Amino acid sequence: MKMRESRVLAKLRSGNTASCLKVNLGDGQAAEIASISGFDCLWIDQEHLAQDWSVLNSQIWAAKAHNVDVMVRVPRGSYSGYVKPLEMDATGILVPHIMNLEEAKQIVQMTRFHPIGRRAIDGGCADGIYTQMDFNYYLKESNRQKFLALQIEDPEVLPDIEAIAALDGVDMLFFGPGDFSQGLGAPGEWNHPRLIEARKLVAEVANKYGKFAATTGSIDNLESFLEMGYTFVNVGADIIGLNNYCTNLVERFRKSALGTKTPNSIDSGKPYR
Repeated sequence: MKMRESRVLAKLRSGNTASCLKVNLGDGQAAEIASISGFDCLWIDQEHLAQDWSVLNSQIWAAKAHNVDVMVRVPRGSYSGYVKPLEMDATGILVPHIMNLEEAKQIVQMTRFHPIGRRAIDGGCADGIYTQMDFNYYLKESNRQKFLALQIEDPEVLPDIEAIAALDGVDMLFFGPGDFSQGLGAPGEWNHPRLIEARKLVAEVANKYGKFAATTGSIDNLESFLEMGYTFVNVGADIIGLNNYCTNLVERFRKSALGTKTPNSIDSGKPYR
């Protein structure tokens, strides 16, 4: 039995770019809709969202059915929280708030198999096709087809960024602008000179050491990210799309209703009956 090839890694290793959508809605159908749309990867969040393991399982199944990767942002904690998404057959994990080189080394040790690390071995889970995969093949292909992304989202980590990028077992450096702006004391100032400088630095260092540069931002800024050297970009979120769609419908409905009713007959705060 063979391990599924990572769609993201196949594209990045061949010199192409990979698209990603953040899925906040806790439902397998939301993940499937996004997968059908053609994204290369879905970003599922366990750092901030209260999704249980069964929901994550359904989202991974939905994505795999359409040959789409799943990257799970894990909560900071024990090694079990890092490896369980991989054992459920998520394609990669994103570890937030890497603060220094020693933290990065520990994460590699916990999430990579021999000879890179000492990740705990089971083999009876979905990623090992429930023991139907050859043992040593499983270890080797997990190291090759599962990706480890480290989130660079704090100014404190920048002095160690080159040493982190040089680590064997790290595939991707992911720049997080939100918390980075807060760390600068300038929350939400996306054009702050130090934030722009850091975003450029992450891409430059990742490419220098043969790693992939990843970030998140508006689709309107995609070209500038690509010019910086980013090849994995999260360009949106399901909740943003749903908010925009619903708001647009309500606004159009009210405009139409105002055209057929007198203003005094409409209470804009209540549903039309």
